[in-house]
Amino acid sequence: MWHGVWRPDWGQEKPQVRLEWRLLRRVFAYFLPYWSHALVVLACIGVTSVIGLVPAFVTQTLIDSALKPHASFSRLLLLIGALIGASLLGGLIGVLQSYFSNLISQGIMLDLRNQLFGRMLQQSVAFFTKTKTGDVMSRLSNDVNSVQSVVSDTIFSLVMNVIILATTVAYMVTRDWRLTVVALVVLPAFLLPARQVGGRTFEARKETQAKLSEMTSYMQEILGISGILLVKAFAKRAIEAVRFGKINSELKQLNIRQGMIGRWFFMLMNVLGTAGPAVLWLYGGYLVLSGSESVGIVVTFATVLLGRLYGPVGSLANLHVNVIGSLAIFQRLFEYLDMAVEITDKPGAKAITDVRGEVEFDGVTFMYGGKGRPALEEVSFRIEPGQLAALVGPSGAGKTTITNLLPRFYDPQQGRVMIDGQDIRDVTVESLERQVGMVFQDTFLFHSTVRENLLYARPDATQEEIEAATRAANIHEFIVSLPDGYETIVGERGHRLSGGEKQRMSIARVILKDPRILILDEATSNLDSESERLIQAALQPLFKGRTSIVIAHRLSTILAADLILVLDRGRLVEQGTHFELLRKEGRYARLYQQQFQGADVSLTG
Repeated sequence: MWHGVWRPDWGQEKPQVRLEWRLLRRVFAYFLPYWSHALVVLACIGVTSVIGLVPAFVTQTLIDSALKPHASFSRLLLLIGALIGASLLGGLIGVLQSYFSNLISQGIMLDLRNQLFGRMLQQSVAFFTKTKTGDVMSRLSNDVNSVQSVVSDTIFSLVMNVIILATTVAYMVTRDWRLTVVALVVLPAFLLPARQVGGRTFEARKETQAKLSEMTSYMQEILGISGILLVKAFAKRAIEAVRFGKINSELKQLNIRQGMIGRWFFMLMNVLGTAGPAVLWLYGGYLVLSGSESVGIVVTFATVLLGRLYGPVGSLANLHVNVIGSLAIFQRLFEYLDMAVEITDKPGAKAITDVRGEVEFDGVTFMYGGKGRPALEEVSFRIEPGQLAALVGPSGAGKTTITNLLPRFYDPQQGRVMIDGQDIRDVTVESLERQVGMVFQDTFLFHSTVRENLLYARPDATQEEIEAATRAANIHEFIVSLPDGYETIVGERGHRLSGGEKQRMSIARVILKDPRILILDEATSNLDSESERLIQAALQPLFKGRTSIVIAHRLSTILAADLILVLDRGRLVEQGTHFELLRKEGRYARLYQQQFQGADVSLTG
């Protein structure tokens, strides 16, 4: 069992993220629908930045005038009241800012999830055969959830720090330009190591997200109902626990590495944050002793204004770190959003309607992945409207490939697949899907009620129509015998039902859909005789009036077929009715003599 993670750029050198305008513009495009909310946030930031200067004004006034002998006590009360009021008002505005910031971040997350999910629904079956479900889930959950911190900790944090820095410097200059120059001397040192730290942070964050994706994939695989049954059946609990522990340990190390990157940089920031006030106290003390400046101004600069100056500068110095780290998240999301859709509508494609049900393969050649041995090679046949065609042949002959090409799960590299004379690549995918119904050998049911599973085929079906379909599929009596009837929960993947019951549910679902063309992997060979009898009876109304293509496992189906297609190693070697093929004494006749003659047994080869 392989526990790696497939990535669309596997085997290629991963591009380094740079602050390119194209990428930034794409990220900011997600903010445009929320521009009015952003204006409110920006207004809140501007107001709180100005309010944040009140403590500086109060501190200076208290020291220079309000705390002197014979000063007015009422003025002292007024200043203290202004300090408390400013704090209260700033807090209330901060709550409003947080609310609108969350509206924006959650809205962007909603948009991204919808886009990603829609993109995944558009992908071909081939994509899901080579991509782990857990990796897709990780992009939709873990990566998208990280966007919230991008909005709050990067975008608006950047704006807030710029505004705080600008208002603080402006206020400082109006008070004393000499002390302002001294306070600004150490600022360039904050910016020097930021770029290097930013690059390392990007790589660490991307590796951490990839490992988290691997863990999600692993858990989704093992903790699903099929996975956990396999683990228990083969007594692999200890081994799987070790595997999980290894992935978990690697994730821990990556998180530690990510957390420790830039610690020396931040230590330098702290040292500079101490050195700046020391220099200011030294020069400010000189000014006070020489009588050219007041104690209140120096104390205000050293204790209040420097904190408002160095905090935003430290954050802005770390801007490259935050932005590059944020772009790592968006890059992973864009990797999936930018994936080409293999199966899509051609320009000018039209819906296929009034389908008679003629199916034709014209010189079809198909290779999975576009290379290797052809799964089908120059296959040509025609099925007339309303006919039942049986696909016969050993494993790997190409039977399933034919049933995958007709609904356009894949497109052939050569040749045409046609319905009523139209190349199915010239019609819309959605209209084609409405005309084709499928009953799979591995029946899938949602973890929901019987009714909701049936209504998946046709949400507007009435109760009478549902019951007519279940009666035709020989499953109605069983459903009404359940504790909650049609409202009974079937369990994950329908695990509370037997194989035969799930198959009849699947048949009822297709009857409700009422397609013109039916594809059926006749999965009765592994069922008990009673389930097989019920399913065989359910198939008769399903075939009636439809063009049906069946991967045949039973002689009874082959005998009833209007056309038998015999496949071997991707080639169509024979076609005709049962008796026509027997008279030819070719591949089908030998197959019949080996596996069918004398009894209604299953074709297992």
